[in-house]
Amino acid sequence: MRSDLSVRFKRLLVCAALCTGAIGGCAREKDQLDEEVRQLCAKDGGTKIHERVGLPADKFDESGFINFYRRTAKDPLGPEYMFESRIDYYRKGNPEMWRNYYRVVRRLDGKVLGESVTYSRRGGDMPGPWHESSFGCPTHTGDATLLKEVFVNTNLGRGNRAND
Repeated sequence: MRSDLSVRFKRLLVCAALCTGAIGGCAREKDQLDEEVRQLCAKDGGTKIHERVGLPADKFDESGFINFYRRTAKDPLGPEYMFESRIDYYRKGNPEMWRNYYRVVRRLDGKVLGESVTYSRRGGDMPGPWHESSFGCPTHTGDATLLKEVFVNTNLGRGNRAND
């Protein structure tokens, strides 16, 4: 009886060691990807505005966002401006890591008005009934932020001005 308990205890210790190793491996991989995301954000993440475009108040909704943006349309910004977006995956699966790139271009002269870059990681957690964790940077970037920075309401006194 005593040796039976000893065998069970040894098996339990082996299982605990294996589980701890698996959990630690997941956490290390996730932490490494988060660090890579941070480094990439520091390198080229963020929003860059090359030219602001002043528009009249009737081009904005009550929350101050442009009212002519149609995310799912063929030409999301209509005939005057091009909106481009691209996702580049650095790693697919679990975990996954990617780069989002957004750009607004004036059709008349092909000038890039603004660009935004974000990096993200999702997953890398122990399997379970919970949602996967995620990490992304920089904050306050993306398509909505880019559009709010490029298109400004001239009635608010922020007309066309360049931002280096």
